[in-house]
Amino acid sequence: MKMRKYIIALLAFVVAFSFAMPALADDDVIDEKYGLPIVVYGDTLSDAQKEEVRKLLDVTDSSKVQEYNVTGADIANYIDGDPHSNMYSSAKIMRQDDSKGLTINIVTPDNITQVTSDMYANALLTAGVEGAVVEVASPVKVTGHSALTGIYKAYDADGDMLDKDRMEVANEELDVATDLAEKDGLDQEKVTELLAEIKKAIADQDPATKEDVERIVKEQLDKLEITLSDEDRQMLTNLFDKMRDLDIDFDKVKNQLEDIASSLKDKAGELGLDEGFWEKVVNFFKNIFNKLSNMFD
Repeated sequence: MKMRKYIIALLAFVVAFSFAMPALADDDVIDEKYGLPIVVYGDTLSDAQKEEVRKLLDVTDSSKVQEYNVTGADIANYIDGDPHSNMYSSAKIMRQDDSKGLTINIVTPDNITQVTSDMYANALLTAGVEGAVVEVASPVKVTGHSALTGIYKAYDADGDMLDKDRMEVANEELDVATDLAEKDGLDQEKVTELLAEIKKAIADQDPATKEDVERIVKEQLDKLEITLSDEDRQMLTNLFDKMRDLDIDFDKVKNQLEDIASSLKDKAGELGLDEGFWEKVVNFFKNIFNKLSNMFD
């Protein structure tokens, strides 16, 4: 009986260590080109909650990160939002070369209730963020919107202020995405796919007028067999018409979107991952331990 427990414990340690080892190696390396990782905490967090977020985002040495708080005043500054907003969701940003694309990891998927990693990626590309590893966490259940403002603040603090018009449209895109995901017959993944396909079509077709944008929206809705109300169709058309007016390299955005989609698809295929990633990891280890336990019974 004791031998069985020792073997299971040893196997658990070996497997867990093999998962953790690459991450530890990466975290110990400071990228001299882009500087220290930046961690931005929701200003409404209590001291205890902030410490919990530090652990969630693996902040063990304050000398190896830059730390800031994101406030309601920041929402007003970056996206003309409500300065009285409560801010809970927090983010860790590790900048990297644009060629490496965006990697978004929601560390607490059960507590980020509306915004998915794909939605963050789509919105950040619109805002002008093209190369970074971003981790998002919250100790309480929140929609996840304030983390986006925190990421904007991180870039500002790092001396690379993003274009305000693009930030505002990116935030509007996130609002549209979460709003559509609550409609009957639509889910978060389908909405993300729709937004990505519309962006790709805009990159291919370079629409010159709002009517062209409206046609693209209709084409992609038909292709994905999505039915929306006239009001929601207009909401999409208005959003992407604003994007058309911005100084965005849509071809570059298209390539990033394809890279992200491919990367996520590969990971999903290998491990069966979705937005409940960490829950599946826990269940994965539980299943292994249960099987090992049965073997030694």
